[in-house]
Amino acid sequence: MLRTLYFTTANRDAALQIARTLVEERLVACANVVDGITSVYRWEDRLHEDPETVVFAKTRASLAEDAVERIRQLHDYDCPCVTTWETTAASDYGNWVHAETRETSDD
Repeated sequence: MLRTLYFTTANRDAALQIARTLVEERLVACANVVDGITSVYRWEDRLHEDPETVVFAKTRASLAEDAVERIRQLHDYDCPCVTTWETTAASDYGNWVHAETRETSDD
């Protein structure tokens, strides 16, 4: 089973730094960095509208919590947006994700 992680960062450099670390540590197989989003949200009782960069990262389900924790460690936001959802892979993509990530005792 696979999981997709979604998180945002303040800019491309921060996104790339986290994405590279996750791939290097084999917590995720791949991370897609998408520039140019605008996030509208309320924080500390004020409305904000800020440019951000979004990252979609693919991993095995058994590594999702470890990857989320690593994102939290690397992230510079007080309350980073980090979500995950179950993913169904078409073709051999799921096999590739498993091959490119570290094994866990749950696998």
